[in-house]
Amino acid sequence: MIRQWRARLLTAGVSESMTAKAYRLLRAVLMTAANEDRIIPRNPCQVRGAGSENPDERPVLTVAQVFDLASRMADRRYRAFVLLAAFATLRWGEITALRRMDIAPDASAVRVTGAFVELPGRALVYGPLKSRAGLRSVAIPEAIRADLLAHLDEFTGSAADAWVFTGQRGNPLRRGDFNPRTGWKKAVADIGVSHLHFHDLRHTGNTLAVRTKASTKDLMARMGHDSPRAALIYQHATTEASREITAALSGLVERERSGADQGDEDDGTAGALVPAR
Repeated sequence: MIRQWRARLLTAGVSESMTAKAYRLLRAVLMTAANEDRIIPRNPCQVRGAGSENPDERPVLTVAQVFDLASRMADRRYRAFVLLAAFATLRWGEITALRRMDIAPDASAVRVTGAFVELPGRALVYGPLKSRAGLRSVAIPEAIRADLLAHLDEFTGSAADAWVFTGQRGNPLRRGDFNPRTGWKKAVADIGVSHLHFHDLRHTGNTLAVRTKASTKDLMARMGHDSPRAALIYQHATTEASREITAALSGLVERERSGADQGDEDDGTAGALVPAR
């Protein structure tokens, strides 16, 4: 029955990643039923590999591409939305739930205290974050503070509890309205990343944060994770990081060779200081 249920999900077009999440949830529920409540004799979720996720590598934008994308938003009210999502690494529900009082007066930090959840057939629901780690204050890079302050002046109500990002009528922003209002499909195609999803902005911000050589603990705090596993995902090798490492190694080799060459001139032991490895 479990195998058939999983197969139906995949056949219906549910992604492998979402299917794995659903499988893990069902497995946890039935584990409680078997081990704690003794309702069933054993957990029937025994499909090898069904709970594992192997998603395709998501695109990571350059800093220039993030600013380029922000400038291409069809509605200017979403320029700061893109910048904040990338450089403060906020989730969709977190950024749409920001209020004026959550932004520091000089836009140096943003406080994340809640999130919007959009339930099928219901209005947006504002509620607490999924974990205590999500409750956090995130420093905002100086490079985008002016954009955020300009947005607050032009598009956000003056009340302390006014939503920072809204639709044209001042209502909280719905996920399904974002792409058509911003011209997202055309904008991402114009910057050369046609398959970019909104969540990839957070992925980009997390990846850029890793390149600052921040500690795993600091990355967890900024990303709002209570487990190092998620933060470690971003500490993978990237093409740019690989080039930086290669350049640093080349510099090290050149310095060693220069020192060896100087030594050769002094004592005639050519190449002795740089053994082959």
